[in-house]
Amino acid sequence: MKVSKSHFLFFLFFLFGLIITFLAYQVLPERFFRDAETILNRNNYFKGFMGSYPFTASFYKLTGLAKLDFVFIGLIQYPIMIYLLYKVGVPKDLYKLKLKNFIIFSLFIMLAIYVSVPSKEFINFLYLYIIVYMIKNKIFSYFKTIIYTIILLLFFSYFFREYYAIVAIISIGMYLASFIKFNNYKTTSIVFGITLLIGISLSYGIIKGQYISNETRAYVTSLADSNTIITPPLQTNTWYGESISILYGFFSVNLPLNGLKYILSPHILFFVFWQLTVFFLLIKTYGRVINEGKRNNYELWLFYILFSYFIVQGVFEPDLGSALRHKASVFPIIYYLLNYESFRKKAE
Repeated sequence: MKVSKSHFLFFLFFLFGLIITFLAYQVLPERFFRDAETILNRNNYFKGFMGSYPFTASFYKLTGLAKLDFVFIGLIQYPIMIYLLYKVGVPKDLYKLKLKNFIIFSLFIMLAIYVSVPSKEFINFLYLYIIVYMIKNKIFSYFKTIIYTIILLLFFSYFFREYYAIVAIISIGMYLASFIKFNNYKTTSIVFGITLLIGISLSYGIIKGQYISNETRAYVTSLADSNTIITPPLQTNTWYGESISILYGFFSVNLPLNGLKYILSPHILFFVFWQLTVFFLLIKTYGRVINEGKRNNYELWLFYILFSYFIVQGVFEPDLGSALRHKASVFPIIYYLLNYESFRKKAE
């Protein structure tokens, strides 16, 4: 049986990532696994299933993974993730020297480092794969797909991460905005999503007495050892401070030009250039998808979900390191959208 160059390279990516998964626990500093230790010691911290930590801890206990060493957990989780990506498809141009393929290779490594350990991100990966699977295979009609993905997002927000409810709301808002004629819908739709998040946060502040950032940014104080903390330029206790904070957070995690100040920290600069490259490629692909039409466009709906996540990410991310880890957990969506043209031609 003849194996294509792209399939062979996909397999090499997998093997390289698997080696990193095996070595990660021996090489990475102890603080890197602090979150994983917290999850596996659930009896000392959590009760029930509600919330990201209790839900994740219950998952590892019920599956029996909590009884295994970190290395074995990684050697189980990493192949599962790569197999699911293989089921999404192998782009026929993976062997070519392209920025897109560099991003894919780097994400294989990031999965091995960030998501193979006991983590909330592994569950996030599995969950988002379900949405990608539905959209890629067009299992349901376009309207039903929207309804079912919204239900999944709300279900996920109820048991796991609450901010997915906001992702669902912004996705719907961007979809409804597609019925309005704009000169440059590609840019306007993202601006509309950010504006909608600001409106949601200000409304939340009126009802609850504090804005969304007041709650999410409180976590920053527990990360005093991080040198990449995202600190808003203004206090978030006013409507204009909160608005600027949301804008600042969006750019910090998606277009992090402010990260260039870490000129003496190569690993931070890597994130900056990596993130700028990812956003550029996705925006470019987003424009092509828009040109194919806004009606019954499955890939466009998936872009709404992804960009809604990016917009909300600017509110809950405490630092650039966490932003990179959470980007890895949405790899199923990024992987599919960067290669959707190749997958579509293969299907045809």
